[in-house]
Amino acid sequence: MPMLTTPADVITEFAAALHDGRIDDAVALYEPDAAFIAQPGAAPVYGLEQIRAALAGFAALRPTLTPDIRKVVEAGGVATVLNAWTLEGTGPDGSPLHLRGTSADVMRRRADGTWGLLIDDPWGA
Repeated sequence: MPMLTTPADVITEFAAALHDGRIDDAVALYEPDAAFIAQPGAAPVYGLEQIRAALAGFAALRPTLTPDIRKVVEAGGVATVLNAWTLEGTGPDGSPLHLRGTSADVMRRRADGTWGLLIDDPWGA
């Protein structure tokens, strides 16, 4: 996995990992106590195992996730990221799938200087 020296690097690596079906690499981008909102209006799931299960559904779409990072604000080892994203994939029935949204994510700087997702809300903004 590349060195994730900026919050934007995490978003880019997440998109690549999902596209390639690398669930373990995608999960490694999250903090152990992270929260993830899998669907609009859904309650968050917490922790790496629940996040892994939620991401498996996304990875099954073989998505091309295209990030468009609009704003990053860092302070005190925490960052917020607003990302207008599009997702192209194939639904379970074989039909084309087109999704878009603006995520509101919170990241935390790790001891090694890399960044990890603490709150991932793809539907947040």
